[in-house]
Amino acid sequence: MSTEPGTSPAPAPTPGQPHSPVPAHGSRIHGCLLGGALGDSLGYAVEFDDISAIRARFGPAGLQDFSALDAGSPFSDDTQMTLYTADGLLEALEWANDGVASDINACLWLAYLRWLATQGVAVPASAPFQPPRWIDAQAVLKNRRSPGKACLSGLATGEMGTVKRPVNPDAKGCGTVMRSAPFGLIPHLEPETVYKLSADAASLTHGHPAARQSAGVFSLVIHALSSGHGLRQAAESALGHLRGGILRKGEDPDPDVVARVEAALQLAGDRPGGGDVLSPEDLVSELGEGWVAEEALAVALYAVLATVPEPAAESEGETATADAGTAAADAQSHFRAAIAVAVNHSGDSDSTASIAGNILGAYYGERCLPADWLAALEAPEVIRGIASRLAAVTGA
Repeated sequence: MSTEPGTSPAPAPTPGQPHSPVPAHGSRIHGCLLGGALGDSLGYAVEFDDISAIRARFGPAGLQDFSALDAGSPFSDDTQMTLYTADGLLEALEWANDGVASDINACLWLAYLRWLATQGVAVPASAPFQPPRWIDAQAVLKNRRSPGKACLSGLATGEMGTVKRPVNPDAKGCGTVMRSAPFGLIPHLEPETVYKLSADAASLTHGHPAARQSAGVFSLVIHALSSGHGLRQAAESALGHLRGGILRKGEDPDPDVVARVEAALQLAGDRPGGGDVLSPEDLVSELGEGWVAEEALAVALYAVLATVPEPAAESEGETATADAGTAAADAQSHFRAAIAVAVNHSGDSDSTASIAGNILGAYYGERCLPADWLAALEAPEVIRGIASRLAAVTGA
């Protein structure tokens, strides 16, 4: 894409529930990136363990908290690539703010190539050279943390993959979804633009329609939440866009993406606090393990929607301070519960929990992030550095 993205006026926020102050957009950006990193980090500790191994190590309830990890847990390639996605968008926005048009997908491709170099993989000689940016000087991002094969192989070709010229035609792993939250954090874009940016960037490494459509739907969820919509409303809206003509001419919604997202919505129900949460075994049976794009998205959506707390009853004489405190406590309780569901299953725990953390951070802003979890997070200053830059360049 080489033109400035289409824009639209910011929609009016959906009226909040009691004790639910509307977060500032800058708080949503920080909450989304930090929340994703928290989910990623907790899930990375058990990414390759099945549920029986998780229970044997942490007890019947599984891994619930960073306090159970004596040595802590670093974040994985999911957070690394999310930050590099944000930096690719940052570069394009910086050019735009200077009055210079840029090829947005090329900026993202170059950012991903710089990430590739941090993984010990030589950037192909055919790829264009780009001077290093602030993110490239952060030593913590140079660690190799189980990067996805399709991400590595697609970038290592030195070819800029597109929908029409895919570098990995059959790849549908979750490496597209887990890195795509930042597309939804750019304010005032039309949903069609958000989807196109996300789907085009997914095509840089993955060629299967489910991979790019899942990434696009996820970005649309983040976009709707950032615009003030509720959790279920955002998910239903994103699915509606997928069905309603947002795709390229001649492209149909991938049936697996539609089926998985529909299943997540149905299984979660629409009554806050109602019903039992699926067991880890039933979760995998119904929605999959999360290794492929549509499964990772579905598991994360289910984890978020199935753990929505019941609205607290208002009582006479509550002060604004009490309201804010209740809102933060409820948000943090929801975050802990949703991440626990997204982590504890026999599948790609870091990716499903990362996506769930992105969603809740975009919805609640920073107030949903538990202080003790943030204290255990690896290199929060790097994540905040990217979030602050993105907030500044978007005027948040």
